[in-house]
Amino acid sequence: MEKKPVSREGFDALVKELKDLKEVQRPEILKTVQWARSLGDLSENADYSAAKEKQRQIDKRIQFIESFIDNAVVIDIDSLSGDRVVFGAKVIAEDENGNKMQCRILSDIESDGKQVISCTSPVGRALIGKCVGDTCIVKLPSGEKEYEILEIKFKE
Repeated sequence: MEKKPVSREGFDALVKELKDLKEVQRPEILKTVQWARSLGDLSENADYSAAKEKQRQIDKRIQFIESFIDNAVVIDIDSLSGDRVVFGAKVIAEDENGNKMQCRILSDIESDGKQVISCTSPVGRALIGKCVGDTCIVKLPSGEKEYEILEIKFKE
């Protein structure tokens, strides 16, 4: 499986979430499942069904996080610098209508789609490798959009 970049902050948040899922949430839901099972007939037991569904969601999330952590490459974005857009860069760009976009390029799991853009998203892929003054064309479902890079920063 290919390695995926993630910031130290994003990696630490995943490790913290995994610990909470394994040490707090999963043991709690297992107790709830046992309690609901003790009520008798499982075929009409809504508490049991809900608890089992929650347990499946927790187990799936644990599996996802463990897989991501195993394939993560932690990048210290505080040590980055340069004149090109790379993972961890803060970018200010302007579209052809004069609308400014300010975002940071990070991993899929850290992305919020607004201020933090995934490095694998159409916008992230288009921006990576560009310098101040460069233009890039982003292919979006609504059509193509052109951006000019106005500023690249790495530190606050």
